[in-house]
Amino acid sequence: MTEEQDMQLWSSLPVPAILIAPDETILDANSAAEGFLNTSAKWLEGQPVWDRIAVDAPLEESLARARDHGTPLFVNDVDVGSGSRAPLICNLSIAPVQGSGGQMILLISPRELAGRMTQSHSVKSAAKSAIGMAEMLAHEIKNPLAGITGAAQLLSMNLSADDLELTDLIVAESRRIVKLLEQVEQFGNLSTPERTEVNVHDVLDRARRSTLLGAGAHMKIVEDYDPSLPMAMGDPDKLLQVILNLLKNAAEAADPITGGTIRLHTYYEHSFRLRRADGSGQSLPLQIEVIDDGPGLPDDIKGDIFDPFVSGRENGTGLGLALVSKIISDHDGWISVDSIPGRTVFRISLPRATPAKEES
Repeated sequence: MTEEQDMQLWSSLPVPAILIAPDETILDANSAAEGFLNTSAKWLEGQPVWDRIAVDAPLEESLARARDHGTPLFVNDVDVGSGSRAPLICNLSIAPVQGSGGQMILLISPRELAGRMTQSHSVKSAAKSAIGMAEMLAHEIKNPLAGITGAAQLLSMNLSADDLELTDLIVAESRRIVKLLEQVEQFGNLSTPERTEVNVHDVLDRARRSTLLGAGAHMKIVEDYDPSLPMAMGDPDKLLQVILNLLKNAAEAADPITGGTIRLHTYYEHSFRLRRADGSGQSLPLQIEVIDDGPGLPDDIKGDIFDPFVSGRENGTGLGLALVSKIISDHDGWISVDSIPGRTVFRISLPRATPAKEES
């Protein structure tokens, strides 16, 4: 078998596979493992494997014995997760690579995957129905709210200063509810993006300037761009909405007095591919990172941060990041997050406008 055939076989494995060095650092990861860990093989390379994969079982001694004796190791029904996703119940297979001087290959087989795939159609249909119902209710609720706001403003014209506080409260709360309903309507918008060639640096610059004039006036925003980055294929207005939302979240998480620093980082990663459940692949080489030095995401919501109505802020709607995820998904892209106190990285991976010839 040629080296090219070996690479094709490695990439086409349907389960996450990781090649482990004798010192238990990661040598390589296949496409399925990149998807499972929400990151690229290039970024994983050289990192301690048990820092990137959390297994609810003591494996170090068993792995050492398997390496010493050249025998495979099987571990069933254990929770396996990473810093950017909730654990899944998996079966693990670890086997030595013959003639490699101690390298091991780790195969991760999520038991929940098959059940999720068989339910995917009904889940999506139910989700679409729920979104449609929410959108309809949002539209209907906004009409009486407009009447309530108008009535309160008319009443305020003939009230004393003490009573004005009450009508101002009615107007302010009504407007807040309208804003929330508009987010629900946006989330229910099932129209596809109007994709064209777009310079992501122009989008980032517009978002940076807007944020510094508004929610991020107390922040320092640093540009760290790859000047040779090619054009992306996307909807510039929707991508601007994504970046503005991420910058706003980072700014609101920072100390309102001392502020903090947000870094906008772009680079090209040729090897990054999104492998779907049906076996098809999509090259996503354009990388955008929004990095902040804030307190990080709460541990209890890290794995669900892109789900609707999940928020780490008091009075947060939990729709902002869900909308961000939906927009990126509509672009056939990928978004992930890696967060620890002092460093939170939202990473967006997008297709390029004139992609190189795709592998089948």
